[in-house]
Amino acid sequence: MRLPLFLQIWAIASLSMWVPAIHAEIRGIHPVSQAFFFSGLLGLVGLTMIALARGTRPPKHGILGQLLALLATFALLPVFLALPLYDGLKTTSYLNAYFDMVSAITTTGADIFADPARLDPALHLWRAQVGWMGGLLMWVAASSILAPLSLGGFEITARGQPGRAVASPDLSARADPRRRLLRVTRTLVPVYTGLTMVVWVALLIAGEEGLTALCHAMSVMATSGLSPVGGMAGSQAGIVGEVILFLFMFFALSRLTFSSDTSATGQARLDKDPEFRTGLLIIVSIPVLLFLRHWLAALEVQPLEDPLLALEALWGALFTVTSFLTTTGFESVYWDEARQWSGLGTPGLILAGLAVIGGGVATTAGGVKLLRVYALYLNGLREMERLVHPSSVSNEGGGVRRIQKDGAFIAWVFFMMFALSLTLVCVILAALGLSFDQAIVLSIATLSTTGPLIHVAADTPIHLAELSGAAKMVLSATMVLGRLETLAIIALITPDLWRN
Repeated sequence: MRLPLFLQIWAIASLSMWVPAIHAEIRGIHPVSQAFFFSGLLGLVGLTMIALARGTRPPKHGILGQLLALLATFALLPVFLALPLYDGLKTTSYLNAYFDMVSAITTTGADIFADPARLDPALHLWRAQVGWMGGLLMWVAASSILAPLSLGGFEITARGQPGRAVASPDLSARADPRRRLLRVTRTLVPVYTGLTMVVWVALLIAGEEGLTALCHAMSVMATSGLSPVGGMAGSQAGIVGEVILFLFMFFALSRLTFSSDTSATGQARLDKDPEFRTGLLIIVSIPVLLFLRHWLAALEVQPLEDPLLALEALWGALFTVTSFLTTTGFESVYWDEARQWSGLGTPGLILAGLAVIGGGVATTAGGVKLLRVYALYLNGLREMERLVHPSSVSNEGGGVRRIQKDGAFIAWVFFMMFALSLTLVCVILAALGLSFDQAIVLSIATLSTTGPLIHVAADTPIHLAELSGAAKMVLSATMVLGRLETLAIIALITPDLWRN
């Protein structure tokens, strides 16, 4: 507990390298096993030397120091995580390996290796495992780091200013934030691990291969979208596997699906949660509208002869819309049918819009987040009421009471900062030689942490491995910015953190 948070995460990452090392050794792939084993050993030796040099000095800076450690985890730790991937693959550059690890730990899932067969199964396991640990880190950090600082979406409901610690009735957490971090970790790790095991076993029962089932289970819980077989197209579980993954994607719509530790009010009912209800409305309405559009177009040509084809198209739209709303990025095997069964194409821009909306606050999903969208919706509704009745008094229902007085204003500020960040990244990528549509797709995919969007939304395929080194570094920084969000980066500029 006396070690800084970044060193603790480094130790866990070093130990976790021995899992794919054992997997590769059992299969007799000794070079890959050695790459993971010695990289983990190197990390532990370096960690021990730093710990001995520090002595017993406790870490400083409190919660802001933990936020800085979170930034270092997403930006600097992949330099170490890329070692076994680079050494085990041997046919890629270190920059590509670093980009892939940033993509994994930020749960973006931007696959720089176009051919899954190029990687050894142990490397696929490592990528999915890093994404899974990144998702767990966000679960824990949301309650122990971001919530006390009113960041990550909590600025909409909290009473404190973004980036400033909120007074907590928990005296032990106020005195030592590390105790709060430890308590939240002990509470959420069994839940996160247990849910992953349930998905894994369910996929195995559905007929999925062992490693693929495990990687898909970890990817759907972390919303990373990483797959050793190229997604649902290479899955052996069929539509049953898609149904299983579909059900567990709902954990990315609202934190109340697995925990009530950040509930702003005493009531923590899922059916009253505005995020969950908004997510359900989007998940139901958009596939239905797409289905009706294609159905009417098909009837204009000829009567529908195969109802099963229409149902498959409806399911493909439902699964894919949910996947991209939660920023997971898995594409249903029936999505092509959902796009083309009537002869009308469905543009990938719809999926890009869903990724920008994103999932719930304090979950593994990225994007603007449903709570901010809901706050802006309530504000628009209120302004429309005032156009008709200028002297009216607002009716504060249960969902409205959860949002603070300036919540809509803060949500609008964040949305503008998101749009400005998106514009800035687009301009930089265009200056580096990318076309306008490529810059738009790459910016949305990385800023919303929805990597698979790169291969779905673009009309022409974008090969990440062919990008320049400068473009890869820009995208890596954008993924970190999308994971931590702009307000958290701005909070780190406060003098309280850097003053000696």
